[in-house]
Amino acid sequence: MKVSIIIPVYNEFRTFGRVLERVRRAPLPAGCSKEIIVIDDGSTDGTVHLLGDPLETIAHRRISHSGKGSAIRAGIELATGDIVLMQDGDLEYDPNDYARILEPIAAGRADIVYGSRFLRQPVSMALPNRIANHILTTAANLLYRARITDEATAYKAFRMPVLRQMRLACRRFEFCPEVTAKARRLGFSIHEVPVGYNARGIAEGKKIRARDGWEALWTLLRYRFTPRGRL
Repeated sequence: MKVSIIIPVYNEFRTFGRVLERVRRAPLPAGCSKEIIVIDDGSTDGTVHLLGDPLETIAHRRISHSGKGSAIRAGIELATGDIVLMQDGDLEYDPNDYARILEPIAAGRADIVYGSRFLRQPVSMALPNRIANHILTTAANLLYRARITDEATAYKAFRMPVLRQMRLACRRFEFCPEVTAKARRLGFSIHEVPVGYNARGIAEGKKIRARDGWEALWTLLRYRFTPRGRL
């Protein structure tokens, strides 16, 4: 199986080089190969120059600054793998968790796997972020019977045919609630595994803000009542 690892980045010069190296070295389940896809969302800080040799295992595209969701959708268009895994361009998540996330899909036991930060004790997560995560996860469970512990985790993996069934429209940070809502509306179960987490704050470059939390909640509500044919 080929695993397409999609990395949307925007102004991550301080961390992206280390992230890319960790992604390159990360072990995968037996029988899996790796395809790295980087989408630069119009960075202005030199992030794009950290890509290295584009003829290596990396495909990359530069888009105008449209948001993380737009970058992820562009990455999905480029992906050729059997499995798609999302990776942020910072150091909050550890690529050494890839094998744990991908194994249920590679073994045929799951179509979708989320890496949950709350099946372990999160490291230094700010209280407002913890509360927002709890609200979004509770909403996903109430609206969609998702039975998950971490709706907003960045570590999400899908069999490619699952993503191809979704008409994704996300532009900013609403990818997570949109894909959760549509997966459940289309009848897919979400499997979770524990992953590590090292939270960063705004001073370290974290970009999500309070309004993004409200937009995520609205996205969960909206897709609950969207006609199935428009998902």
